[in-house]
Amino acid sequence: MSDPLKLAIFDCDGTLVDGQHMIISSMKQASEKCQIPYPGDEPVRRIVGLSLFQAITQIYPDLSEHDHNMLHKEFVEHFQYLRTLDDHHEPLYDGIRDAILMLKEMNVLLGVATGKSSRGLKNTLMSHGLEDHFVTLNTADDGPGKPDPSMINVALADTGVERKNAVMIGDTTYDMVMAAQAGVRSIGVTWGYHPQEELIASGANHIISHISELIDLVRK
Repeated sequence: MSDPLKLAIFDCDGTLVDGQHMIISSMKQASEKCQIPYPGDEPVRRIVGLSLFQAITQIYPDLSEHDHNMLHKEFVEHFQYLRTLDDHHEPLYDGIRDAILMLKEMNVLLGVATGKSSRGLKNTLMSHGLEDHFVTLNTADDGPGKPDPSMINVALADTGVERKNAVMIGDTTYDMVMAAQAGVRSIGVTWGYHPQEELIASGANHIISHISELIDLVRK
């Protein structure tokens, strides 16, 4: 009897790539353009993983809807500008490419569930030559954002993989809660934007400090 299909779903920013530099730069620029005090890098870093509207309303809860919309507009414009620069900074974390190739050799299906837009995710994957490795891509454009389980549910429907054979890999509490609500295993990574103790408190089934540790966990 053949082995059951397995699915590894990755978060993007903070898990596959270190996208904080462009995100922080864009939020600073948006705040300046809108003449709204910038809250500091750490509050911005903590909302990486949410959809942009979710992130803005969480960082600036007391602002009006008009201000939220203006911040969103300015953020997107600056972020898209940064993408046009040859030296835009969104590097893959150490070992990510090797791990993805190894999982594919093991016939593990790969997906992404991210707060990025569809355009942003495709640009990121293309810039690193990874666009052909993922069979299901789910973004903030497709429906409810994290920690709603919708993106994982869509990934399971796309691939036909059973919940018991799927795993969510991410760096934030949003990823861990989303996985729990979807009824799949979760693996928290320590190289991203939320600390290990918060990942554990949010229900992470496993914690890894380097992507190379992922392979044995997916085999289980």
